[in-house]
Amino acid sequence: MSKTPVKYIFVTGGVTSSLGKGIISASLGKLLIARGYSVTIQKLDPYINVDPGTMNPYEHGECYVTNDGAETDLDLGHYERFLNHSTSQANNVTTGRIYQTVIQKERNGDYLGKTVQIIPHITDEIKRRIQLLGDTEKYDFVITEIGGTVGDIEALPYIEAVRQLKWEQEDTTLFIHLTLIPYLAAAGELKTKPTQHSVKTLLEAGVQPDILVCRTEHPIGPEIKRKIARFCNVELDAVIESMDVSTIYEVPLLMQKEGLDKVVLRKLGLKDNAEVKLEQWCNFLERLRNPKKEITIGLVGKYVELQDAYKSITESIIHAGTENACTVKVNWIHAEEINSDNVAKQLAGLNGVLVAPGFGDRGIEGKIIAIQYVRENNIPFFGICLGMQLSVIEFARNILGHIDASSTEMNEQTSTPVINLMDKQKEVTEKGGTMRLGAYDCLLTKDSNAYNSYKNLNIQERHRHRFEFNNNYKNELKKAGMIATGINTENNLVEIVEIPSHPWFVGVQFHPEYKSTVVNPHPLFCGFIEACVKNKE
Repeated sequence: MSKTPVKYIFVTGGVTSSLGKGIISASLGKLLIARGYSVTIQKLDPYINVDPGTMNPYEHGECYVTNDGAETDLDLGHYERFLNHSTSQANNVTTGRIYQTVIQKERNGDYLGKTVQIIPHITDEIKRRIQLLGDTEKYDFVITEIGGTVGDIEALPYIEAVRQLKWEQEDTTLFIHLTLIPYLAAAGELKTKPTQHSVKTLLEAGVQPDILVCRTEHPIGPEIKRKIARFCNVELDAVIESMDVSTIYEVPLLMQKEGLDKVVLRKLGLKDNAEVKLEQWCNFLERLRNPKKEITIGLVGKYVELQDAYKSITESIIHAGTENACTVKVNWIHAEEINSDNVAKQLAGLNGVLVAPGFGDRGIEGKIIAIQYVRENNIPFFGICLGMQLSVIEFARNILGHIDASSTEMNEQTSTPVINLMDKQKEVTEKGGTMRLGAYDCLLTKDSNAYNSYKNLNIQERHRHRFEFNNNYKNELKKAGMIATGINTENNLVEIVEIPSHPWFVGVQFHPEYKSTVVNPHPLFCGFIEACVKNKE
């Protein structure tokens, strides 16, 4: 298909946050790809932080990392899982990054002494960022999700920027507004007024939505659709019902049933006669709905109160569970609540345990105790990033007898630093965007669990860390039974450790969860879940 002119679709939200703009954007992208178009999605975040890399997961949820090392919003994970292609630095832009660029230009004298203002300088930079992906000529559609809620003061420059783009490129732009139709149980009615007010707020900013996607717990019916269309100046078929569903992976099919993709194509002057190819997606959903078995795993972390902090991990578990024809029930276990006296009770009945990534010393000892328990009781174990590092510390303490073994992240004075600060990190003073980030190569040891999962000696995975396995202890650990089975040959960094005598004990320095998609479940998660199934049998 022709790569020009690229079509820009803007997705805004109203009434309340967390309505699912990211899932609607990803679902529309999936439908357009199924019709043969090339699509990418970007997120505009209105907060002042330059990126989510330094933000507390309780504040923001998971920090998602791209191949090129961008620390981004978790919605980019949804984009990749639905569209099955990688995102990049250009796919997530924050207000902080926008202002940083503009201020740097001003410092460099690029504005020739002019007064720097929201309009035109900030809005021009927003427009430039929006069009970067379109200018690559790789895509037929660029879908842009604007974070926050219409009416938020932080979002106003973004709304103004896309309003300008609409007038500059009217035939190539389209607005989708996601809003809420609440149900008042006392009255037994669905209420459209919040949606009307939300659209009114958008109109006040100079933007008329072309399509309304209405989140609702109950079917809204043709009468309510007509009312919304009449009061919000949209066509009847452009009022799209988005009912609550049991899994986010049903949303593309729901949007297809509602005709969202057809309305988009018609409004942008494109034909919709291409066959929609969703066989793989439908097969995945069929297997997801009809599992043959069920297992239970424990996820040990310190942010378990906010499950979005581990969003990519939980979605990877779903993908791998479906690949293994089983439902995976996840028990959320707070690391700070585990001690030597209750660990057996905390981990009772589990078919496998995953120790999650994280930073800082909170909950460390609880994670180490959990790792010792699963190692000694032959329960399948999967450690990611910090989870891998703690498995090395646990082994060094309890098998090698190095009672003081630790990471210099938690104990700078440890006499046995089995995990140490990376050499390249020792001169780093700024925290934002300075970790080992993005995709790096890894060479696997043949006949290891990792190799048996990947079926390949050479892999590439994404990283986000400052501390690493200390090679000074590699031989000692190997002699005792913990083997380095994955190495970054460029820097001789240990990326994977395993215990071959254990049914399935794998720790990885990288983040495999970032690369798992519906179409391509991650091999390591598939291997872990398979081991958990065998453990139950």
